[in-house]
Amino acid sequence: MYLLVVEDEQKLGDYLRKGLSESGFNVNLERDGAVGFEMARSGNYDAIVLDVMLPGMGGFDFVRGLRRAGVRVPVLMLTARDAVEDRVQGLESGADDYLAKPFSFSELLARVRALLRRSPLQDATRYALADLQLDQTMRRVQRGGRRLDLTAKEFALLSLLLRRQGQILSRAVLADQVWGMSFDSETNVVEVTVRRLRAKLDDPFEVKLLHTVRGMGYVLECRDPAGR
Repeated sequence: MYLLVVEDEQKLGDYLRKGLSESGFNVNLERDGAVGFEMARSGNYDAIVLDVMLPGMGGFDFVRGLRRAGVRVPVLMLTARDAVEDRVQGLESGADDYLAKPFSFSELLARVRALLRRSPLQDATRYALADLQLDQTMRRVQRGGRRLDLTAKEFALLSLLLRRQGQILSRAVLADQVWGMSFDSETNVVEVTVRRLRAKLDDPFEVKLLHTVRGMGYVLECRDPAGR
């Protein structure tokens, strides 16, 4: 499951990313509301944890913009403002739940999991491309009816590429979303993992699915034999 956390308080944001990651989620953390909005609108997230008071774009405008754009991802709003009218405004803006600061992490985690159980997006746990099939719940990958034995990072990388198939993802995006780290040009962990994944995913098969786009990143898509 992929979560987007939009929180400008550095300590709280880092705390949420660490706690949610340790609870089994893939977490992206953004501190600017406007940047987070673009990530939410273009990305494939299962839920969003959103602060109300943000630079760039406030939480209420963030949620309203998502709903106007037809993005139905569940949103849990966080705020230090606990007045009834603030909670009402958050829910009427399109948020699915509202949690006042300070809060316990166990309660936040329970609320996130409850949102995911209620969300119609929860069924999106199986992905396919050509003869490739991935089941996130069972942690199983098959291609051409053959089981692929992937490491945890290879599975996470393939899952992300499948969820965003057809989109070119940069090394920086992959480093952030799969490893939860800022991109370091001296680190070759992305290239090494891509190479290992490609050996299992593509080398035994005639049709290649994982492609390198020079100077831009990687894309998962089915091309014809001519490479188009």
